[in-house]
Amino acid sequence: MRYIVAVMLLVMVAACDNGPKPGTETTFSGATMGTTFNVKVIDLPNELPAEKLQAQLSTILKDVNDKMSLWVKDSELVRFNQSKSTDWINVSPDLFHVTDAAHKISQLSNGIFDVTIEPLIKLWGFSTRSPTKKTPSDQEIRTALASIGHDKIAFQAAPPALRKSHPDVTINLSAIAKGFGIDQLADYLESQGIENYMVEIGGDLRVKGTNVRREPWKIAIEKPDVTSRSVHRIVAINGAGMATSGDYRNFFERDGKRYTHIIDPRTGRPVAHRLASVSVLSKSAMQADGLATALLALGEVEGPALAEQHGIAAFFLIRDGEGFVEKRSSHFETYENKVQ
Repeated sequence: MRYIVAVMLLVMVAACDNGPKPGTETTFSGATMGTTFNVKVIDLPNELPAEKLQAQLSTILKDVNDKMSLWVKDSELVRFNQSKSTDWINVSPDLFHVTDAAHKISQLSNGIFDVTIEPLIKLWGFSTRSPTKKTPSDQEIRTALASIGHDKIAFQAAPPALRKSHPDVTINLSAIAKGFGIDQLADYLESQGIENYMVEIGGDLRVKGTNVRREPWKIAIEKPDVTSRSVHRIVAINGAGMATSGDYRNFFERDGKRYTHIIDPRTGRPVAHRLASVSVLSKSAMQADGLATALLALGEVEGPALAEQHGIAAFFLIRDGEGFVEKRSSHFETYENKVQ
């Protein structure tokens, strides 16, 4: 599991007398995916009652949970994981879509993003179901690695189905499912004619149009400091999703060594580098969600190189002594200039 933070910040400035009139903001919120969701809608259509929209948003998220949660004991994903079959298993189009998107990110990142990594998460004690952090033996790591690998899942598009090459293969979509949920909510808002909104789940988000003051949505990237919460940079975005992945909230130290919850499935061990956080912009919150984790795992050298090579809009914060050095892909800079 990973923890990510993207702090929302509305920068309030005095409106000019001849400026646009402020809109009307309606907010919706609730619990989902082990965290919370928050939705802001500007100028809610009169024909769409707020109570009806709140109920529909909750229904959409419940459907995502029922398909992809590891906490819902009879979710579609839990049933898939419990199966020891190595034959084709029919799955819903949504579960296929998200797992396939994760597989593509695995290929893009040379396997460092891998949704079959759950045995290692549990082994190192980073699973929320078994949070006792520990340093496993080499043999324990080798045993866990036997059922890990994005290439251990095969895909059949029609009808949608997945097949395990090893009976113990399991899938954990926590690094990408929140982004999918955000996209589902945002797409529904747009289908209802809503053009100005912000959708946020657990720090990941997607926005479109302008905020209540008719300005671009402004999002704060948090300074990756374990001792405090403060803003490092503010980004104006429109028509895009944004996700931030960091290694500074979930880790443990033992014998003078720091072990982060970001684990390299190729070695079976937590990554060890100076990259503290990565923020990614993408039209899809799901893509931003998965890519932020992949780039963070790759580190301060491979991560920026991959982002530049594949046109990913990414912002990196790298530890440097007592502070941080920032690095941006050219596509991140282009995106900022386009919005502002």
